[in-house]
Amino acid sequence: MIAPAEFARRRRQLMRMAGEDAAVIVAAAPERMRNADAAYPYRQDSDFHYLTGFPEPEAVLALLPGRRAGETILFCRERAPERERFDGARIGSEGAVRDFGKDDAFPIDDIDDILPGMIEGRARLYCHFGRDADFDAKLLMWVRRLRALRGGGVVPKEFVALAHLLHDQRLYKSRAELKLMRRAAEVAAHAHHAAIRATRPGAGEYEVEAALLHAMRARGAVPSYPPIVAGGANACVAHYSANRAPLRDGDLLLIDAGAEVECYASDITRTFPIGGRWSREQRALYEVVLAAQEAAIDEVRPGRPFSAAHEAAVQVIAEGLCALKLLRGGARAAIASGAYRRFFPYKTGHWLGLDVHDVGDYRVDGEPRLLEPGMVVTVEPGIYIPPDERGVAERWRGIGIRIEDDVAVTAGAPEVLTAAVPKEPDALEALLAQRKDFP
Repeated sequence: MIAPAEFARRRRQLMRMAGEDAAVIVAAAPERMRNADAAYPYRQDSDFHYLTGFPEPEAVLALLPGRRAGETILFCRERAPERERFDGARIGSEGAVRDFGKDDAFPIDDIDDILPGMIEGRARLYCHFGRDADFDAKLLMWVRRLRALRGGGVVPKEFVALAHLLHDQRLYKSRAELKLMRRAAEVAAHAHHAAIRATRPGAGEYEVEAALLHAMRARGAVPSYPPIVAGGANACVAHYSANRAPLRDGDLLLIDAGAEVECYASDITRTFPIGGRWSREQRALYEVVLAAQEAAIDEVRPGRPFSAAHEAAVQVIAEGLCALKLLRGGARAAIASGAYRRFFPYKTGHWLGLDVHDVGDYRVDGEPRLLEPGMVVTVEPGIYIPPDERGVAERWRGIGIRIEDDVAVTAGAPEVLTAAVPKEPDALEALLAQRKDFP
């Protein structure tokens, strides 16, 4: 759990970067309707959560550096017994100050009258533009109201995108954040073990998905994204989501699933034989991907460029594909020409944190960003040979393999947060052999 003092430190750091002549405005995520009067499960906006820890919709944070009456202001829903009978308890403005460390809080219904005066005279206004058209319209309306104050209020001269300041800050994970991410990884590992136990020929992909979801919810977590449960050739579809097909003996099953704990994500992929034994071709490709992942993980060290992990994976995969005669010529030519992309068309990883594909620049001044302690990345090379791939022997077709782990950059060796899920081919076979009621 993130302590209120840490949220306060984050806000102070952001205000220092913005400057005393600035104002920062961040909105909570709106509720989204699924159909008729049923809403999707609510998930707070990651930036808003990072700065407040406040879990409710219909809220706006205003950071006003140097303001004597209080620098951190929250507008939120008030307590309303008649609504709380339908929707559950609300925190209210008093709770926002008492429990969430805000200097002051006001009813969200009063924001149109109060906020314009608070930003009067500020030189710059930092906010997110283009995320929510309704909120963009409110920002413009507040500026118009400010101009109308006392014959013409002093409006901010600059409107600045907040992402650069805030997202660079989010890239570096604190001890408390890493603790939550380790917990998210632990829950996801339990879910993957449950999914392996639920896998058997003739079962549906959705049955394996159900095992994943049950294991996560039983531990107080939710999925960090819709799980991918892709049997056979479905694994060659990068974002396969149907999860409806039957599982067949002799095929591989690719499971890409992560858990979210207090808004922090994990992201794990494992691939294994549904029937419990690898074919020669499956194992040969799997060992190439595993070697590529191990080489890539070894590059997740301070001072190394973010791109180094991908380059290491490309080298190993190109060599492996050439050795298996799936690519002609040598690895150097396959890399130079980009021929390896025929079977490895994706990047090897991404930032991880409050978002699965977390925020933060991958390049600084045109060069790959150098890794630093506190950053967390995924490492997920793969080989994908579609079932209709021409120029490839039939025995290789329809095989999709990805191996993904979450890796924290430390002062020394990489910390693999998701190591609790086996990935050595023999270890996976041994785990599959332990399935009950399965020969």
